[in-house]
Amino acid sequence: MAGYDNDSRIVMTLDAGGTSFRFSAMRANQRVTEIVTMPSNGDNLEKCLGNLASGFSQIKKQCPKPPVAISFAFPGPADYQAGMIGDLPNLPAFRGGVALGPMLEQKFRIPAFINNDGELFVYGEAIAGFLPYINGLLEKAGSPKRFKNLFGVTLGTGFGGGITRNGELYAGDNSNASQIWLARHKLSPQMNAEEGASIRAVRRAYAEGAGIFFDSAPDPRVIEQIALGEAPGNRAVAVEAYRRLGEVAGEAMGNALALLDGLAVVGGGLSKGWRLFLPALVDELNSHYTGPGGNKFRRLPEAAFNLEDPAQLKKFLKGEVRTITVPGTSRKIKYDPLQRIGVGVSRLGTSEAIAIGAYAFALRKLDVKKGKRK
Repeated sequence: MAGYDNDSRIVMTLDAGGTSFRFSAMRANQRVTEIVTMPSNGDNLEKCLGNLASGFSQIKKQCPKPPVAISFAFPGPADYQAGMIGDLPNLPAFRGGVALGPMLEQKFRIPAFINNDGELFVYGEAIAGFLPYINGLLEKAGSPKRFKNLFGVTLGTGFGGGITRNGELYAGDNSNASQIWLARHKLSPQMNAEEGASIRAVRRAYAEGAGIFFDSAPDPRVIEQIALGEAPGNRAVAVEAYRRLGEVAGEAMGNALALLDGLAVVGGGLSKGWRLFLPALVDELNSHYTGPGGNKFRRLPEAAFNLEDPAQLKKFLKGEVRTITVPGTSRKIKYDPLQRIGVGVSRLGTSEAIAIGAYAFALRKLDVKKGKRK
């Protein structure tokens, strides 16, 4: 997948959180300005929009040459293609529809592109992170297998997702593709998957297992340390809290991967604890259904591999390559019959992947408009 790592154009970006906005600018997949941080003022629309304009204005002054676009991730619900932001839980001032994209375009006289963070995370990993990394390992191993599609999730405050197919970001007709958080919670089917695959889910599972109030539960990083024996606490309960995270996330991702058939990457703050949940996640992908007659069949048609496990990675890269002779000729073709997918963690870091994804998305849109790309 062609990226923009040698492109001289500059794009201003934003990392939008519920409490603060972090502005910067990218060129050739690298930051070219300092980061400017402003409070989000999510409960006051006038102040919030004012800080957005001020933050980008400060970044523009730092840019070594004029930027060609603005591109960033912003929470939904939203009509991202139209630049319209809907009613946001973490930014309550956004109500009834706010034309954020058109406002920024009018002020800065350059195109403004908005997406959600899960989509831009996966796009960045597809361009310059996990996808080319795995394909590079396959090439080095002499395998004919290559992957073109990537599905990804972010595990943190929420449970986000994104899809790229053949180098293109898939957003859906209503900007609502990849809403993995709305999958069903395997262990508590009355709830959605985010309640089992997020920071609060890990804290809740630990609190319930340890017999303490939720408010007394440590944050997931401490729970991770407890599970690894690096901090005092109930180790068995901590291990189980992360295992449950893996099972719930694996079930939700399995539903998506059954339709998508591609590699999967995990990012977000909780991804740092991958050693504790990734085995359970991959086990869920490799689980079986039981038919009416008691017969079992695979959860997914492909075998799923934990690409952070050296032994599984080795088997994934090796595959089952055979040399097949074309009937009636002496021509020989390398063929790998092992149908497989793999799951691993971000190679860029979540924030960096989002920034690269936002940068590439803007340039891609500009190039398509100019007829440079299809």
